[in-house]
Amino acid sequence: MIVVTGATGNVGRPLTQALAEAGEQVTAVSRHAAAVPDGVRHVPADLAEPHGLAAVLEGVKALFLLLSGDLHAPEAKPTDMIDLAVASGVRRVVLLSSQGVATRPLGPSRIAIRAVEDALRESGLDWAVLRPGGFASNALAWAESVRTQGTVAAPFGDVGVPIVDPADIAAVAAACLLDDRHTGGVFELTGPEVITPRQQAEAIAAALGAPVRFHELTREEAKAAMTRFVPPELADDTLDIIAAPNPAELRISPDVERVLGRAPRPFNGWVARSIAAFR
Repeated sequence: MIVVTGATGNVGRPLTQALAEAGEQVTAVSRHAAAVPDGVRHVPADLAEPHGLAAVLEGVKALFLLLSGDLHAPEAKPTDMIDLAVASGVRRVVLLSSQGVATRPLGPSRIAIRAVEDALRESGLDWAVLRPGGFASNALAWAESVRTQGTVAAPFGDVGVPIVDPADIAAVAAACLLDDRHTGGVFELTGPEVITPRQQAEAIAAALGAPVRFHELTREEAKAAMTRFVPPELADDTLDIIAAPNPAELRISPDVERVLGRAPRPFNGWVARSIAAFR
C-alpha cells in the first residue's frame, strides 16, 4: 500500500492516477471528500493533526508527503509526520519540499521545510526529496479573470523562472516511490525554459485563440491576493523569488530528464492540457 497526501491537488491527483495504473494499492488522503480513480481508497484527513493518520499508515510501505499550508502555521509541527511514519512501520517516504530550501535557506518557510528534510534523513527510512521551483499550475489563479475579463494580473511581468509542470513532479514522485535506484536522492525539478508571467499570458492567449491582456500588479497587491491562501511569510518568500530570482533559481535542472529519461514538459504543454479552465 502507498499513501498519497494532498491526493486531490495538482501533484497528488496525477500521482495517484499513475500509481493506480501501475497496479499499486493506493490510499488517497485529502482534507475533503473527492473523486479518486477506481480501486483507490480515499480517506479525508487534516495533516495539521497528523496523529489522526496513524490508522491509515499501518501496514503501508511508502508515503508521499506534501507539506500543506496548514503545516506552515506557527503551532504546526510538520516533523511529527516523519515520527508517525517511523512509528507506523512505513519503509519509504518521498517528500515534496521546495527549491527554496537550497536557494533561499534563511526564509522562514524554508527553515521549517529544511527541518522536515533533516528529520527524514535522520529517520532511518528510505527517502527521496523533491525540490520543485514554481508550478505551471499556479496560472490557474488567473483562470477566472481570463474567462470573465480576458486578463492576467501578476507582479513582475517580465521576470521569469523555469516553472515546472506538476505532472512532471508527479511522474518523478512515482519513480521515487517505486524504484530503489532513486533512494537517497535530492531532485531539483524545473521546466525546460525560463518563462515570464507576460509570456505565460501570451501562451494562454495562443491556446485560446483569443487576446489576453496582461496587467502588472504591485508587490503589495500580489501579497494581498496570496495571503488569502497562504501565510504571509510564505507569500513574502515566494514574492522575493519571483521579483529577483538568483542564478540558482534561473538554472534549468537536469533532474526531471535524469529520472524520467525525457525532457520536462514546457508551459505551453501544460496550458494545452488545462485550457478548459480558461474558457
